[in-house]
Amino acid sequence: MSAVVNVVLPVFALIFLGFVCRRTGRMGPTGASELNRFVVWLGLPALLFSVVANSTWDQLWQPGFITAFSVGCLGVFGFTLGYRLWQKQPLADASLDALGASYANTGYIGIPLCMLVLGDEALQPAMVACIVVVCVLFAIALACVETGLHAGQGVSRTLRKVSVALLRNPLVVAPMLGGVWAASGLSLPVPVATLLKLLGAAAAPCALVSLGLFLAQPQPGGKVSGVWPLVSLKLVVQPLITWFLAFQVFELPALWAYSALLLSALPTGTGPYMLAEFYGREASRVSRVVLLSTLGSLVTLSACLVLLPI
Repeated sequence: MSAVVNVVLPVFALIFLGFVCRRTGRMGPTGASELNRFVVWLGLPALLFSVVANSTWDQLWQPGFITAFSVGCLGVFGFTLGYRLWQKQPLADASLDALGASYANTGYIGIPLCMLVLGDEALQPAMVACIVVVCVLFAIALACVETGLHAGQGVSRTLRKVSVALLRNPLVVAPMLGGVWAASGLSLPVPVATLLKLLGAAAAPCALVSLGLFLAQPQPGGKVSGVWPLVSLKLVVQPLITWFLAFQVFELPALWAYSALLLSALPTGTGPYMLAEFYGREASRVSRVVLLSTLGSLVTLSACLVLLPI
């Protein structure tokens, strides 16, 4: 329990600081948007590039772990997306809901939690999970949002616009360039590595403060519906799917199996909120999913730590 609290409480503190700064007027109404732009265009791309550029193929290629973790998050994403579309929700908004139900906070909570509980060697599975979440799940969600925004313009034109939008998105381009750099076998120059480290370290606090600023603003439309089903999918369904595959199907080594379960049980990260705000979509539901899933993860992650023979 103390391991979870030690990692999650600072996350709440950053959200709360953003909330207080907005309510007391220390930061203005555009603060959330501007901080979010910093994260999307500078902080998070630097972090993703650095992680991938400093990785080797042997570290990243773990087929059993990748399959167990990916099926959990992509399965929940696909189910939620299909259900929201069946409810006649626009594709862009349905994609954001699906991302909110499946996007694990692997970077901001997952890496420090795994290393705290399982040791420094747990950095590798946490890093692989980060790449799956951001480079696969997030890219699929981006493609769905772009497709929804450009619907009705013809298949070829829509595909062209979606492809261009993805290739211009820093959250997709950064890990791709990182992979190219890793393949070259070159080390990052010290000044560049230091710059990326500074920018990457700023991504998490800025994203969380931005979320707090957003939550402090008056939310239109009164009560927001459909939040708890998304939270339940994230905190209960996704870990169950991953547990079954990691422990029962692939029988992964202890470190990788434990990491897969802990990483799948993480709360929703700020990525869906940042994406909703970036595209000017309704962010009230996804922001509440981030907040409530983070609160609920105190229970679900504690249960995982109690049940696992760590």
